Amino acid sequence: MADATTQSPQAAPLPRVITIRTEEWPERDRLAMFRERFGGDLVRVQPSPDEPLQIDVTLTKVPGLGFLSGRRSALCSEFADGNDRLIFSLGSEALAKQLGREAALHPGDAVALSGADSGSMTTLRSGPIATLEFPQGALVPKLKDVGKSCGLSIPGNSPALRLLRSYLSALHASGDLSALAFQPLAVAHIYDLAALALGASREAEEIAEHRGIRVARLQALKATILENLERELSLGDIAGRHGLSPRYVRMLFESEGTCFTEFVREERLQRARSKLLSRRFDHLLISEIAYTAGFNDLSYFNRAFRRRFGRSPGEVRQGHPFRF
Repeated sequence: MADATTQSPQAAPLPRVITIRTEEWPERDRLAMFRERFGGDLVRVQPSPDEPLQIDVTLTKVPGLGFLSGRRSALCSEFADGNDRLIFSLGSEALAKQLGREAALHPGDAVALSGADSGSMTTLRSGPIATLEFPQGALVPKLKDVGKSCGLSIPGNSPALRLLRSYLSALHASGDLSALAFQPLAVAHIYDLAALALGASREAEEIAEHRGIRVARLQALKATILENLERELSLGDIAGRHGLSPRYVRMLFESEGTCFTEFVREERLQRARSKLLSRRFDHLLISEIAYTAGFNDLSYFNRAFRRRFGRSPGEVRQGHPFRF
């Protein structure tokens, strides 16, 4: 298997996307159909006797990684396919078994299962679930101690786990789980963050500090900014929300050839332009669009907008022939 951390971006093929929706199958045949199509003897599911098998998930596979997300009924999954897994129990109490021990998971917690040993994950009621699959034991070599990393509950409030979930959420929200996503570098970032959440080896930790962590933190910062564009934003406030120093946040933006102020201004201008081009916002005055985009000085907004797009806000609103 090619190492996801060393492939060139040009070599990355399109993802393989597998959708599993058991509600489209006859209820009495669901278990047999699932095992025939997806499970075989290496991944087996056993539904709860209290409810029928219900799985509605999407599995995206790329070199070095698989990402599964969706919902499922209460059931037990048994794994013996050699893949390492990091499973997030998002909406249900769950029980994981491996290495002769059991780990109870609360909603939001996660557990890693090594591909070198059989393991299982039982969700106690229906709900959302997500899983990262690392083919053929690709994650375990990055860990310091498998015995202290696999088969144990990882609290949902663990900083490294939260950073990983934030990174995955940002990818999903931006559409980067589609054909343009999961380039080898993005896969490498996920390996970095997963290893840190589980207890990375010294070498893997050093690599992550200079690669995956920086990218994930910058993505999380940007997400917070975009959620609060209409409010007054300061570098110190955003840094404080993420428990980072303003100097470190400044460095993260500089690594992309920009700065905090430029990023905020560009996103506000793009938001205002998008509204000016849309008939859905014809009822709003230009000043109202400027304010809802986060500008509290209309003269400054007009100057910045013309400098960025070469036309005034009014010219953009009236002159675009394909407003939608």
